[in-house]
Amino acid sequence: MSCLCVYHVSSPELPNKVLTHLEDIASTLAEQGVTFGRWQALAPLVPGAGPEAVIDAYRTQIDQTMTERGYASVEVISLNHDHSELRAELLEEHEYDEDEVRFFAAGRGLLTLHIDDFVYAVLCEKHDLISIPAGTRHWFDIGEHPHCVTVRLTRDANGRVPKFTHDSIAGQFPRLED
Repeated sequence: MSCLCVYHVSSPELPNKVLTHLEDIASTLAEQGVTFGRWQALAPLVPGAGPEAVIDAYRTQIDQTMTERGYASVEVISLNHDHSELRAELLEEHEYDEDEVRFFAAGRGLLTLHIDDFVYAVLCEKHDLISIPAGTRHWFDIGEHPHCVTVRLTRDANGRVPKFTHDSIAGQFPRLED
């Protein structure tokens, strides 16, 4: 089940809000310029499906979003136990120069946004879509035993180069529990 925990930066041990209903999560994030929603597959995905099969299963939604928002790049990222060393890099607070849409085709991940004096920890699961505005500081936890397949849409492949903030805030907040 998807979940949003909202923390003040001064109290990483106790969330101000915990939300589990799609509408509540979406409206709370929308106040910060972040879009949250769900997509349904047009075709079933089998375990181990390749990038083209993942894209084909969500082709209509991908094409519509790319056209509406001017995205030109689509990328399927599949993370599993072989990628556990990547976790440390993803846990560093960073931002991108452009907007990013991330859709979870399988598995789950904890995407945490740092906006002003608040931290929004979004547990994203299969079918969840999140759109993060350019310049939004965030980090992503794939857990100790990673399993997630995401589709990422951007306007330019070069916009995906992370700018690390070198702030230690990410280490103060809860991680993804396996």
